[in-house]
Amino acid sequence: MPPKNSHANRFVTKVGPTTDPELKSWIDSANLPDCDFPIQNLPYGVFSTNVHYAPRVGVAIGDQVLDLAALESDGLIETGSKQSIFARPTLNSFMALGPDSWDRVRKRLSALLCRDEAALRDNAGLRRRALISLSEAVLHRPFEVKGYTDFYASREHATNVGTMFRGPEKALMPNWLHMPVGYNGRASTVVVSGSDVRRPWGQIKPDGSNAPTFAACDKLDFELELGAVVGIGNAIGEAVTVEQAQRMIFGYVLLNDWSARDIQLWEYQPLGPFLAKAFATTISPWVVTCAALEPFRVAGPEQEPEPLPYLRQSSPNNYDIQLEVALRPNGVEHATTIARTNFKHMYWSSAQQLCHHSVGGCAMQTGDLLGSGTISGEARDSYGSLLELTWNGTAPLELGGGVTRTYIEDGDSITFNGWAEGEGYRIGFGECRGAILPAHPLNK
Repeated sequence: MPPKNSHANRFVTKVGPTTDPELKSWIDSANLPDCDFPIQNLPYGVFSTNVHYAPRVGVAIGDQVLDLAALESDGLIETGSKQSIFARPTLNSFMALGPDSWDRVRKRLSALLCRDEAALRDNAGLRRRALISLSEAVLHRPFEVKGYTDFYASREHATNVGTMFRGPEKALMPNWLHMPVGYNGRASTVVVSGSDVRRPWGQIKPDGSNAPTFAACDKLDFELELGAVVGIGNAIGEAVTVEQAQRMIFGYVLLNDWSARDIQLWEYQPLGPFLAKAFATTISPWVVTCAALEPFRVAGPEQEPEPLPYLRQSSPNNYDIQLEVALRPNGVEHATTIARTNFKHMYWSSAQQLCHHSVGGCAMQTGDLLGSGTISGEARDSYGSLLELTWNGTAPLELGGGVTRTYIEDGDSITFNGWAEGEGYRIGFGECRGAILPAHPLNK
């Protein structure tokens, strides 16, 4: 009898008509092997320009943005809705239409952008209106974030953090191997890549002190995550299965859950993080759909003990997505890559997280965002936070030129990149980037 999850590293190669590696576009930049946005990807975002100020929905293709509002008004695409869907400042209305509409639009866009399709390619007037250079596009937060939940789903990350503060024997809390552990965060402070982030204030209790002080965070950190974007919700009181949860997810974004470690250490017991996580969460501007990631689905690590029946998975629900973190210190021209890891190692899948979130009757909504939790691997250079990379500041990172870091300093910027590697193409997410501004002056 084969061991459970013996297929843990085997790819599920479900290549459909829109993910065929042989597909090529008449937009030449989309056919380059290192392009983040080939025809197999077609991620959704919201953009505007200096000429057309109103944000609307677009799809990234090569080095261009395809204006879906323009195509919709000309009748080249239809969603099944009687209303205009894409001339809107968020993706929520489109996501709420559900998987049948998602599939219909994706297939139509793939056909319109295919090398041999003339309907858009040979319509010079529409091309001028509907194709905008990415360099000229202003990218906005792609969807209205209705709710934000952050999980703690990497065994390697949880073990590292637990070892630091409780020792290796008690690294994992007793519940960790039985359910996806999470907490509700602040949807109001989810910002798009490129937004600056203010260093937060809070209560900090210095080592050896009997009382806290009120100060600006000194141990500011990033957390490398992926965010699952809920496309369709469930009614209050209605639990969903893992299989249903997988179909409810519209796609994924890169996510930086900025963390104030010194504030968190004092406040997190007994109810978990609060101010330490509420000041900002950065997401990438493009939502990469589950359809585009389908060829990269893999099973995660073996789950032992076996989860309770409601959390068991009948199919692989992880994704083979390579991830990188770069840090550019203030005043330094070039960034240094400080971590490389992969989403496929996550112990609890996004589908399990969404299932568990609903099991008590919680109503999930279109636009809910589920942070995966910090994504860390086994090797030190695969850790997804400075807390781990510097082992809580005891082993500073060497960034070249005599520059070191234990935590993020004012003026530093952090950039995430992620992609799934196909046969001659890659499914990229674009950058998730943020720079740190000094704390606001406050009357203390």
